[in-house]
Amino acid sequence: MKTTSHMVEKEIDDRAVLVSLITQKQKKNELLAEYSLQELVKLAETAGVLVLETMTQNKETKDAKWFIGKGKVEELKLRLEELGGNTAIFDQELSGAQVRNLEAALDVKIIDRTQLILDIFAQRAKTREGIIQVELAQLSYLLPRLSGQGKNLSRLGGGIGTRGPGESKLETDRRHIRGRIDELKAQLEEVVRHRTLHRERRKKSGVFQVALVGYTNAGKSTLLKQLTQADVYIENQLFATLDPTSRTMELPSGKEIVLTDTVGFIQNLPHDLVASFRATLEEANEADLILHVVDSSTEMRGEQMRVVAEVLEELGAHQKEQLTIFNKIDMCSQDDVEMLSTEGEFLKISAYNAEDLERLRNIIQEKLMGESREFRIPADKGDIISLMYRIGDVLETDVDGEDMVFKVRVNTDDYVKVAYQLVAYDLQAQQELQDHEGESY
Repeated sequence: MKTTSHMVEKEIDDRAVLVSLITQKQKKNELLAEYSLQELVKLAETAGVLVLETMTQNKETKDAKWFIGKGKVEELKLRLEELGGNTAIFDQELSGAQVRNLEAALDVKIIDRTQLILDIFAQRAKTREGIIQVELAQLSYLLPRLSGQGKNLSRLGGGIGTRGPGESKLETDRRHIRGRIDELKAQLEEVVRHRTLHRERRKKSGVFQVALVGYTNAGKSTLLKQLTQADVYIENQLFATLDPTSRTMELPSGKEIVLTDTVGFIQNLPHDLVASFRATLEEANEADLILHVVDSSTEMRGEQMRVVAEVLEELGAHQKEQLTIFNKIDMCSQDDVEMLSTEGEFLKISAYNAEDLERLRNIIQEKLMGESREFRIPADKGDIISLMYRIGDVLETDVDGEDMVFKVRVNTDDYVKVAYQLVAYDLQAQQELQDHEGESY
C-alpha cells in the first residue's frame, strides 16, 4: 500500500492491520461504521503507520475477553504473519484485560483508537502547554489500564516508575504515574492562570474575540491564514493544528479583533483528551462569536457537525452566538451547494475566494459591532461624546446648532451596559418610545 499525503515524513516502524468491530447496535448505521474505519486509516497514516489491511468483524456484542472473538483473533494472527505486520490497531477503545489477552495471542503491539489519537497529539504538541496536556491525557488513559500493558508501556518512553523496596513493579508504576499526574495538573493550572490573565486584558481593552471551531481537517487553519495573513501550518491531514493560534484580524470598518484557531474535533474524541485540553478549548467558551467551520465536500458533514455540537455542549459553549461556515464549496457540485443548510445562520464559502472572505468579514462585523444608532448630544457634554467613541464605531458626525449628531455602530450588549447614560440622547430609542406610546392609545 502506498503512503499518502496524510503520512508524517519519518521512517515507518509500525506496519499495521486495522480492525473494526461492528456490533448489532452499530449495524443499524453501517455507513457510519465504514466512515469510522476510513477515518482510522487516515489517523494511522497521520501517525506514520503503514496500513497493510483493514478487517471488520460483525458480532452481536463485543467479546469481554478477546473483543472480536477467539476465531477472529486467530484469523488476524494469520494475516499479520502473512503481511509482515507488527501492530494491530482497533477502531474502538479496549480494556486493559483485552489488551493483555490480544498481546499474548498475537505477539504484536496492540493500539486502540484512543491511543492512536493520543500518539498523534504527542507528535504534534509544540508549546509547553500542548506537551503538558498530551502527557496528562496519556497518563490518565494509561493508569486504569496498567495491568493490561506489556509491549505498549514502553511506547511512553522511559522514566515511568522504578522498583521500590517491597513494592511490585506495577504498584511502583501506579505511584509514579499518580505523582506525575498531580505534577502536570499543577503546571497546567499555572498555564491556565496566565491564559486567563491574557483573556481578561483583551476583554478590558474592548477587543472582540472570535473562535474557529470544527471537525478536524475542515479548513479552519486555511481560513485563519486567508483572513489574517497568518503564518500557520496547513496540511491536508488530521490534527494539523494542535496548539491554538490567535491572530489579529481587521474588519471592513478598520476595527481589529482577535481570531483564534482551535484544535479540531473528531468522533469518539477521548474524554481524557477533552478534559486535558479544556484550557485550550476554553477559547471557544470565552469568544464573543463562534465560527463553526464545516467541510462541505464530505458526505459525513451532518455527523461531523453533530460531533462538534456535542463537544461544544460538553464545554458549556453551545449557547454562544454561532455562525456556521460551510467551507470548501469549490470542491462541491452546484446541486450539493444548494442543498447545504442548517438551523441558525450560515454562510457558504471557499476560503480561497476573495469575495466570500469579504462577505464573511462583513457578517462578523455586523454580529460583533451591531446595528447603527443615532445620538444627538449637546457639544458641551464632553464625557458623553467620549463615551460614543468608547462603546462603538463612530461612522458619521455632524454639527446641528449647539448639538452634535453621531451615527454609531454599537454592539447590543455594550449598549445595554451604558444605556442609562445615553437614552436621553438616543434618537432611535426616543422614536421607539413614541411609537410604543402611539400604539397604546
